[in-house]
Amino acid sequence: MPFINSKVSLRVPDETREKIRVQLGKDIAVLGKDEKWLMTGFEDNYDLGMAGDTHLPAAFVSVSLFGSADSAACEQLTAKICTLYSDMLGIPGNRIYVKYEFVREWGWNGRNF
Repeated sequence: MPFINSKVSLRVPDETREKIRVQLGKDIAVLGKDEKWLMTGFEDNYDLGMAGDTHLPAAFVSVSLFGSADSAACEQLTAKICTLYSDMLGIPGNRIYVKYEFVREWGWNGRNF
């Protein structure tokens, strides 16, 4: 039950957004999760400021996960996300925050897991 929500300061064309979603679907495997349960959200043109600068591109990526994952797996996913957003959007890794949230209660289809 992963959910990856991305807020980026740039406008992202639909084609690029879809490529990012496809790659995130592959990358989520490092957390032991499957793409068939992955939900993604994307907010582009988001007003992000980092280190006092709102003119340079930046991204905030939130990864919510039912259960938990070990630190090494999270670090692997962070590296993959930073590389992906750098390659696809030109956002340098030092302007990307990745937040992990582990959720105990997660609902789907009228019930909780």
